[in-house]
Amino acid sequence: MRGSSMERDIALSGVSERRRGLAQEKMTENGVFSRDKVLTIDTMNPTVKNVEYAVRGPIVQRAMQIEKELREGVKKPFTEVIKANIGDAHAMGQQPITFFRQVLALCSYPELLNENMFPEDAKNRARRILQACGGGSVGAYSASQGIDCVRQDVARYIERRDGGVPCDPDNVYLTTGASDGIVTMLKLLVCGEGASRTGVMISIPQYPLYSAALAELGAVQINYYLNEEKCWSMDLSELESSLAEARKHCNPKALCIINPGNPTGQVQSRQCIEDVIRFAAKERLFLMADEVYQDNVYAEGCQFHSFKKVLFELGPEYSDNVELASFHSTSKCYMGECGFRGGYMEVINMDAEVQAQLSKLVSVRLCPPVPGQALMDLVVNSPQPGEPSHITFMKERTATLSLLAEKAKLTEQILNTVPGITCNPVQGAMYSFPNISLPEKSIKEAKALGQAPDMFYCMKLLEETGICLVPGSGFGQKDGTYHFRMTILPPTDKLKILLAKVKEFHQKFTQQYS
Repeated sequence: MRGSSMERDIALSGVSERRRGLAQEKMTENGVFSRDKVLTIDTMNPTVKNVEYAVRGPIVQRAMQIEKELREGVKKPFTEVIKANIGDAHAMGQQPITFFRQVLALCSYPELLNENMFPEDAKNRARRILQACGGGSVGAYSASQGIDCVRQDVARYIERRDGGVPCDPDNVYLTTGASDGIVTMLKLLVCGEGASRTGVMISIPQYPLYSAALAELGAVQINYYLNEEKCWSMDLSELESSLAEARKHCNPKALCIINPGNPTGQVQSRQCIEDVIRFAAKERLFLMADEVYQDNVYAEGCQFHSFKKVLFELGPEYSDNVELASFHSTSKCYMGECGFRGGYMEVINMDAEVQAQLSKLVSVRLCPPVPGQALMDLVVNSPQPGEPSHITFMKERTATLSLLAEKAKLTEQILNTVPGITCNPVQGAMYSFPNISLPEKSIKEAKALGQAPDMFYCMKLLEETGICLVPGSGFGQKDGTYHFRMTILPPTDKLKILLAKVKEFHQKFTQQYS
């Protein structure tokens, strides 16, 4: 009787623990007790499971497996994997800017300041940065908002870029790449439940950082489609209809724009930017302008216009009221210094109490990487005429951007010779995003495998040619259309080989599934 009572109590205790999600002990075959995991797929944060990031998704993981197989001697119809999936300039062979690396070397090892191998302007930049660092070392923490003199230099850069529009260094926050600033702003914006939950408008196709961050924060993603027939331009009527539909089930609060575009490579016109600002003012939306490709403009007749400059040129009705956060980075443009994780954001017309909360939020992560802050300073405070490094700097900068422009044109021209592939002009940024026609048989086979048709296409391309691209479904696209994103960064000779292989593969794929 007593034994049975004890057994019942133990059983009930086990049920209670299971209901409470407590770890259970099990006996293994060796007679050793093991506990269930506290953190399981069922008990983890559910919003994380909704996060997807196509740029480093399944196809990239497979590419890494193939690289390992090649190293182990497995025979393939190719000898290397060409990763054209990501805008990692230096990994693709782009050379760093000499002046930047000289100053960073001096900052990292100040003993070099005593050597004669570095130009005096590089030494002066390094001394100024080191004097602003705790203990004269880039290994020390900085202020959470960033090193003061760097923020001042960023502010002066913005003023020069925008034709004298004032910039307050207190509104500048140095960040761990632009991504850090974007996610931080989204954290501030997202609140509410149900029909009051924050909605954020993002362009489709989009850079997957946005959808991933919104999924993690549990926000509502509001899609607005770029117009592929008009070179991926923004359409005001599309914004209006998208917003009206979203207001039926959430509280739209922000509008995100990527200009120049990723993955689509378009450069928005000044008129388009004016229309977007007026739309945001009318609909009371917070603007987020991702401008990390602002130096990457290639097409004739195209020009980069910062949202801040246009905002202020529209006059006080807009410049005193529209809330704006804009972002820049050391990772793109002619710099390509992705690994240093340098960036900044500037906030305009932000509520003072909210800005205090922003300053608190950034303090939690202590500070952005100080070498990245130093690099950001060099981008906004580059060698000037008369300084020893100016000629070399300008030569390298111009050569890098000119080569990217040539490769943008080359990519567009070759892809448009392929029957079934249509590529808009690559006006800016670092990517082409061509439309691909897929045979119905391949679409059915992909769906039978539970894959998006362009994922099926890109996976076949990888397995047969070693070329790693990202399917358009990872960025979003109109139903019934298919794309891939390909960076223009590989060296010209390798890019030509890559494009020739894509052309050959597409023709073979089309014949196989027709």
